Amino acid sequence: MIELYNTLSNQKERFEPLQENKVSMYVCGPTVYNYIHIGNARSTVAFDTIRRYFEYRGYEVNYVSNFTDVDDKIIKAAEELKLTAPEVADRFIEAYYEDTEALHVKRATHAPRVMDNIQEIIQFIEVLIEKGFAYQTGGDVYYRTRKFEGYGKLSGISVDDLELGASNRLEEAENMKKEDPLDFALWKSVKGEEISWTSPWGKGRPGWHIECSVMATKYLGNTIDIHAGGQDLTFPHHENEIAQSEAKTGEPFAKYWLHNGFVTMNEEKMSKSLGNFVLVHDLKKIHDPQVLRFFLSTVHYRHPINYTDETIHEAKSNLTRIQTAYANASHRIEQAEESLEDDASQIQKWKDLVQQFEKHMDDDFQAQNGITDVYEMIRNLNVYLEQKRVSKEVLTFVMKHLEEILAIFGIQLDLVIDTELLDKEVEELIEERNQSRKDRNFARADEIRDLLQEKGILLEDTPQGIRWKRKES
Repeated sequence: MIELYNTLSNQKERFEPLQENKVSMYVCGPTVYNYIHIGNARSTVAFDTIRRYFEYRGYEVNYVSNFTDVDDKIIKAAEELKLTAPEVADRFIEAYYEDTEALHVKRATHAPRVMDNIQEIIQFIEVLIEKGFAYQTGGDVYYRTRKFEGYGKLSGISVDDLELGASNRLEEAENMKKEDPLDFALWKSVKGEEISWTSPWGKGRPGWHIECSVMATKYLGNTIDIHAGGQDLTFPHHENEIAQSEAKTGEPFAKYWLHNGFVTMNEEKMSKSLGNFVLVHDLKKIHDPQVLRFFLSTVHYRHPINYTDETIHEAKSNLTRIQTAYANASHRIEQAEESLEDDASQIQKWKDLVQQFEKHMDDDFQAQNGITDVYEMIRNLNVYLEQKRVSKEVLTFVMKHLEEILAIFGIQLDLVIDTELLDKEVEELIEERNQSRKDRNFARADEIRDLLQEKGILLEDTPQGIRWKRKES
């Protein structure tokens, strides 16, 4: 039984899908005007991990994540890059896929774009106008915030609280267009030569909030199981989505709302506006993307993550420990005996650990506890591998479950086998290094030493000669 923390109720609830063994899930995607930074990637990775866990538990997940490809930031970027807005969007959607696929993020079942759904957006707004929840003023259309009685139920921010600060937050010119300062834009009239579409209210483009209401209901239905996104989207974006969607359909918009914590840098929220961000595009050039994925996916999704060199190093060390144990098991399985007398007890230990892992992940996807269970599995595996006799049946069972569990975190353990040095290769390199030192070819000797170090091979001088072992942590 999976329980998750629902922002709408501010408590953990048992997950009961609308359709048995199926999950409909909508995640707010990126505004594609630049490369994503690691804070953006955190949301993408967090909900990909949750999606993967649902699939691990046997659910079929219909996962929709949009691209905002019409926005003030995109229009500005188009001017600076001397491109059209669609060209900017195309460029950075491609870059998004390059970065997220390096992090082993699965592609969404559907990844709709605003520009491909303009007519649906117009039709959605027309219904809101007909029902009295929206109104036209000039070439703009606004939503009547006060008319929706449930406004504020997600964020806990009341209309009265909003009213106190509304006049200070909005430009006077925009306030004058509205019936009420609290109302928000559904359709914006065209300004100058910017990208626009023909509508019943004149040329213009959609407001930001309307797109997700339209695309979520189009691809997943009037009521969906899970709506997810960053904590900063709770208000006003998600609050406005609820108001728009439920006003149009008369039905609950989403049963469960999940929000991920921020990535901080020097304990400060990472953002492009503050200038304290690092791009995944750059990070993957200096760090193994699997390390970045491991760093992002093994902290509870609702908790903040502090990005530092130390936290990345710790993630690398922990991942190396797992990869090394898996690789060692892969090497031993070739010479392992088919079965041994203690196989049943060994396998039962693993079944208990897998059950403990599932218990932690069923509890609101407690990834930090789940990965602790994995470390215990690795400790057990290392102890088992120290035995002179090992069983192919046990190692096959262990490796299968490690692959399945680490895949939830986006880690592909089978990649290790292609890059790990085999015992024979290590011996040959050590022999070549010894000969290079005898020949006073110290440059080659150092090169081999560095290669072995990089592959996690530790060398030790003994009276009997060079001995080596694989680094475990």
